Formats: sequence, C-alpha cells, structure tokens
Amino acid sequence: MTDPIADYLTRLRNAIQAKHRVVEIPASNLKKEITKILLEKGYILNYKFVDEGPQGSIKIALKYDPVNKVNAIKKLVRVSTPGLRKYTGYKDMPRVLNGLGIAVLSTSKGVMTDKEARANQVGGEVLCYIY
Repeated sequence: MTDPIADYLTRLRNAIQAKHRVVEIPASNLKKEITKILLEKGYILNYKFVDEGPQGSIKIALKYDPVNKVNAIKKLVRVSTPGLRKYTGYKDMPRVLNGLGIAVLSTSKGVMTDKEARANQVGGEVLCYIY
C-alpha cells in the first residue's frame, strides 16, 4: 500500500456507503490523530484502539442521524498524495465549505485542523478535507 491515508479515507467512505455501524482500519500514529480530530469535531461517535498483532487496528463507530439514517460525514477528499504533496502557509489556509467543513493538516506541531493551524500561525501539508 503506497498511500495509507487514502486507504483510511476509502475504508470510511465504503463503510458509510454500506451503512455499517463500525469500521475497522489498520492503525498508525497519523491515522490515530486523524481519528481523534474526527471525534472532537463530531463526525464519529467513538473509536477504540486495538493492540493486536504487529500493527494493531482502530475500530471507529460511525455517526448516523436516527431519523433520516444520514451519516454525519458527507464527503472525504484526499488532497495531498505521495506523488503530489500540497503544502500551505497559515495565511493561505483553505476554507472548506466556507468554514462548515474542516481541512486536516500535518504541521510541525502535530496533526490539526485548519482553524487550529490558523490560530497557532503554522502551516503544513494539507492531508484531506472533511465535510
């Protein structure tokens, strides 16, 4: 696998499309940080890190509207890829859906959202857009 973040987003996208309640994804430190951001921003219900085997895994409980059965995540878009990295400074930070969505960035101060990066005045690699 050459792009683990794209695999992470695709597994989430496929689980949402199939209306699964829980999705299991191979773990890494970067994926764990993205999962924590998803929980903080209210896109998922909960997560659990399972340390079995050499790599471990992340179990993510997806969040659905009980009335309409619509998921909280509408779209997941991978921005920076291994073949074409996308970097941005804090002054040129992208706004996702005019501030309704989030951009996840990998910065020198850790993985954070676009709003946190703007507040800390730090730029970095734009990993993905979530809305």
